[in-house]
Amino acid sequence: MEIFLLLLRLALAAVFGIAGIAKIFDPQGAKKAFADFGVPTSLVRPVAFLLPVFELAVAGLLFAPSSWFGAIGASAVLLIFTAGMLYQMSKGNAPDCHCFGQIHSEPVGVSSIVRNLVMLVPAVILVVQGRGTGLDIIRSDQDILFAAVGFPVIVLLLAAVMFLKSISEQQKQIMRRIELMELIGRESTDVEREDIGHPREGLPLGALVPDFELPDLDGKTVTLKGIKADKKPVVFFFVAPTCTPCRALLPQFEEWQRDLADKVKFVFISNRAAKDNRAKFGGDSEKLILLQKDREVAELFRAKWTPMAVLMDPKGRIASFTGAGDLGLRELMEKISDESAIGEFTYLTGSNEHRHAPLMIGETVPEISVTDINGNGFDSSQFKGKETLVAFWSPTCKYCEAMMDDIKDWDKTRNGTEPNLVILADGEKEEHLKLGLKAPMIVDSDREIGETFGQFGTPSAILVDENGKFISETAIGAEDIWSLIGKRK
Repeated sequence: MEIFLLLLRLALAAVFGIAGIAKIFDPQGAKKAFADFGVPTSLVRPVAFLLPVFELAVAGLLFAPSSWFGAIGASAVLLIFTAGMLYQMSKGNAPDCHCFGQIHSEPVGVSSIVRNLVMLVPAVILVVQGRGTGLDIIRSDQDILFAAVGFPVIVLLLAAVMFLKSISEQQKQIMRRIELMELIGRESTDVEREDIGHPREGLPLGALVPDFELPDLDGKTVTLKGIKADKKPVVFFFVAPTCTPCRALLPQFEEWQRDLADKVKFVFISNRAAKDNRAKFGGDSEKLILLQKDREVAELFRAKWTPMAVLMDPKGRIASFTGAGDLGLRELMEKISDESAIGEFTYLTGSNEHRHAPLMIGETVPEISVTDINGNGFDSSQFKGKETLVAFWSPTCKYCEAMMDDIKDWDKTRNGTEPNLVILADGEKEEHLKLGLKAPMIVDSDREIGETFGQFGTPSAILVDENGKFISETAIGAEDIWSLIGKRK
């Protein structure tokens, strides 16, 4: 029995010792994990420091005199962790547990709960056995000296393992890029690409994903409404059976789909015959592959490249800038992987993106109290209750003039389900009155209000939700403005 208890102590001491050391070597990861679990911001730093210290203290299970206290500590930590995981799962979240730092980390799930309960069993057995039970592995000063020297050596060995693991991951990425270059070099042919522009030329953040329906590989019609029915974020990958880099990325597609299946849904939009796509993208896992006749859906998304990807949030709005090519896709998927939950105000931007105005998605509209051109009062409370498109217009802007007829038509025909419209404009009140708009139009000659709403040009617009919060970036130009409300002009 004493040997059995000693083995239980050694196993638990090893688990908690490794977990504590791993967190010490990855403090940023530990902080992010605690923040994702809902720890208040002010407590994240001290908890990230104290937990690994406590876990190392629990490793005192090695020594019989302190084993009972260590078992109590281990039981308490495991129960707290399990309760936290169950709470996050009940909310539909799957934060990364980061239990063993960079050595091993995975999103919270059933396997995490089972693992904790399995480790809780020996901890409870040791608690029930009482104080001072079991063999002691240190019985002399010589043993104490051996432990004092051996423990730092173990720490250094663990650090070396973690370093080698990071080097291995970097080497894997380099080899993938070399394989991609070799494959392209072997099979490269002249490919005509018309109207190719910057890969960022996708729909603006917050735009409604355009409606579409396409057949899958079995000929069954799949609609955007059906895709959104799961109420999960969706990554749309634009690929083609003639795209050599797409084939080279197939193992990565499968890895992403396997690792992130609980977090996002994957939809591949391709073209050509079903048999060509099965041969190209069949792989080892089942995929939802939809077939265009040509590029009709890609054009709706403004996806001009293959491979290219974009994220849609659970409400059907564009939630990321497009990621194009090998590096662009990897950056986008890394950002998605790092997000503990992709919700209403989660929008992913490129690391090298140069913005003209700050992204205000999720912020409450500024407080204003003004009078419109018809003498009616208007304040921030009027943004509540319904989505509102706030447009910025100037009578001296030829592009504004070009889209004013469409604005007039929409203003007259808007039904009860469509967003409200508010226009901030420079110029004189009299020239705006001639337009005959029903929507509130506010003279903002110095653009003092417009700048607080994210204006940095005309024509532009930003969308506000029914709770008075911004839910889009500032869209520039008629096409982007209409995309915010799901209209195509």
